[in-house]
Amino acid sequence: MEKINKLFKEKNDLLSVYFTAGYPNLESTVPVLEALETGGADFVEIGMPYSDPLADGPVIQDSSTRALNNGMSIKVLFDQLQNITAKVHMPLILMGYLNPILRFGIEAFIEKCRETGISGLIIPDLPYENYLEEYQELFSENQISNIFLITPQTPEERIQKLDKASTSFLYMVSSAAVTGAREGLSSQQIEYFERINGLELRTPRMVGFGISNHDTFRNVCQYAHGGIVGSAFIKHLAQNGDAPAEIRKF
Repeated sequence: MEKINKLFKEKNDLLSVYFTAGYPNLESTVPVLEALETGGADFVEIGMPYSDPLADGPVIQDSSTRALNNGMSIKVLFDQLQNITAKVHMPLILMGYLNPILRFGIEAFIEKCRETGISGLIIPDLPYENYLEEYQELFSENQISNIFLITPQTPEERIQKLDKASTSFLYMVSSAAVTGAREGLSSQQIEYFERINGLELRTPRMVGFGISNHDTFRNVCQYAHGGIVGSAFIKHLAQNGDAPAEIRKF
């Protein structure tokens, strides 16, 4: 948690990159992380593959299927991330769905996050109310940030509640669609970004879903603290593999 907050205090126009653990190959996770850091990413979201990813578009779904077929699991991921903080110094966030975490055991999962140096979690299907009632203390004790998502449809009253409960940043979903790279920002998206800025929230925001290139990234940075690239990077891995030089170029 502290790593994320320190980063937001020190820098603007942050670049976060999402990729699926165990993709394109089972042992790709750590080499991809190392190449992303040397290439200039500010922090990384590591996707935990799941067989029923409701918020993910076809590109990330395909990467999840391949990663699962490669043998990736939460246990394998934590084994790969042992001692990762000696190699990678930027904040690392895990993103995934609640069901596999519950199967692993949520207390054991959060403790493993702390042990391996994970700074935060994005769990799209963990309801805010359940988090407050059942898990907030567990997250706090282990210094793990639970990162909430907001969308254009999220009521302002709820956004204010999420802002109050946040411990690092809000993940600002750019549209109501599933993940996937898109060209440019629509007038509706810009209106949404301006509306959120008008709320004067205390929590920094990162924009995700639909950032496909440098121009899109620069555009969203006008309205938030940075942008998150996911599907575009997964496509890059599909075409170029996990070669560090190619990742740094991206």
